[in-house]
Amino acid sequence: MRESRRIFLVCLLTFWGKCSASEDHQQITVKTGDDITLQCWGPSRGVIELLEWNKPDLKSQDYVYYYRDERLYENYQHPSFHGRAELRDPQMKDGDVSVILRNSSINDTGKYECYVGYGGRSELITTITLKVIDSGGEAGNTKNGGDKDGHVGLIPGLSVAGLLVVIAVAVVLVIFRKHSSIFQSPAEL
Repeated sequence: MRESRRIFLVCLLTFWGKCSASEDHQQITVKTGDDITLQCWGPSRGVIELLEWNKPDLKSQDYVYYYRDERLYENYQHPSFHGRAELRDPQMKDGDVSVILRNSSINDTGKYECYVGYGGRSELITTITLKVIDSGGEAGNTKNGGDKDGHVGLIPGLSVAGLLVVIAVAVVLVIFRKHSSIFQSPAEL
């Protein structure tokens, strides 16, 4: 019995460690022309020595944003991001290494990765899947699966609300019946 508890705790701690160490993954949908904040939070402790924002599907080895030795290296930046990508907080206070991408275009659609380096090592912190749609289309938040205003939908919402009302009424009736003599027969009184 004691051995099975130990195995359970080891498995639980291992699972928790893997979950907490995994990178953040976000999905964003915007319209062309919008400014986008690609959010990433590095360690708040220590000095961030390296920051790489890349887009793996670029045909070159260039970056969206490349920071090292306390400065931006524009010569490592892909030409399509020149003058469009900047740090949200140039001092990177509290580990904020988010990048603002100005004037989005359809070509910005794709996967973005944020790598942060400190203490001689670099690690993937955040992965963002960005979808940029034509301004004539409708943008929405792909995280919640809703329409452009974030609404889930009237029919499913009403169905859930109706089900909750039925459950609440049933619970009230059970409690009322249990605590009330109105439903008792004359023989039970």
